[in-house]
Amino acid sequence: MGKFYLMGCYTQKGLAGFVDNPSTNRKAATQALLESGGAKLTDYSLLRGSFDFISVCEGTFEQMAAAKMVAASSGSVDNIVILESADLNKIAGTAKKMSSGFKAPGK
Repeated sequence: MGKFYLMGCYTQKGLAGFVDNPSTNRKAATQALLESGGAKLTDYSLLRGSFDFISVCEGTFEQMAAAKMVAASSGSVDNIVILESADLNKIAGTAKKMSSGFKAPGK
């Protein structure tokens, strides 16, 4: 299981839902969405800035993409970005191994 960060924005329709029902619990809704697909929500926060929310999740990329598909198709969220946590040292170690077999253009 990987660790993922999903950030997105509420649409006008989504914000209207909050105005109609200010006690809407998006963390619980996001948790239910992820759990129905076998993934896990570890944190959910409202943001100030270019994105309105961030969900910290555990699962597979396919589970995150499916959650994005379901959420976006509701019309209440948009601009959802999926970021995957990575181990820079592991990547660098693999890059070092691969660099011995790489030939730059013209070499």
